[in-house]
Amino acid sequence: MRHHIPNILSLSRIMLTPVFFIMYMVNDPYIRLASLVIYTFAALTDFFDGHYARKYGLESSLGVFLDPLADKILTFSAFIVLPTLNSHVFPWLPIIAIVIRDVIVTVMRVVATQRGMDMKTSYSAKVKTFIQMGFLYVSLVLGLAIALPNFLGNLARMFFFHEHGYMTYALYLVALITVYTGIEYIVQNRKLFQRS
Repeated sequence: MRHHIPNILSLSRIMLTPVFFIMYMVNDPYIRLASLVIYTFAALTDFFDGHYARKYGLESSLGVFLDPLADKILTFSAFIVLPTLNSHVFPWLPIIAIVIRDVIVTVMRVVATQRGMDMKTSYSAKVKTFIQMGFLYVSLVLGLAIALPNFLGNLARMFFFHEHGYMTYALYLVALITVYTGIEYIVQNRKLFQRS
């Protein structure tokens, strides 16, 4: 049973993603808070499944496939839910760029695994993940705050819909960093495209 735990955690992340997505789109602070708790729990499983698998030597080909897939599904859902809050604050273009980059890198990882090769993970890609997660949490918490019918909600709405578009600029910056790391991945791992 123990050797199935990492994959069970990855599968739980996949199953929790639509629950988070559907609940977060409800314009109710309590339901959004619950969805944010679900998102946080799902995100934590990403750390624990990899840590557990490495600690006990339980890495498998299924786990190598499931872990990044579950991670991308959760991250994509968090990005895609943002335009439902306000498509002017969170335009689709940078989000589509982020999704396309991550799909390309995921396909490269699958090719690398099939060819028995190790995909190099750059330091900038790790920084990108940290920046993405930070941006998503700030955005999702703001999305929760604007649903509050009180002073805090009014304050959040003033910031969220500010004419200078702080969150919009932040999203474009995240997209720029994400695309850059994708190009870096392609350059560093271009041997994956070479025929044996």
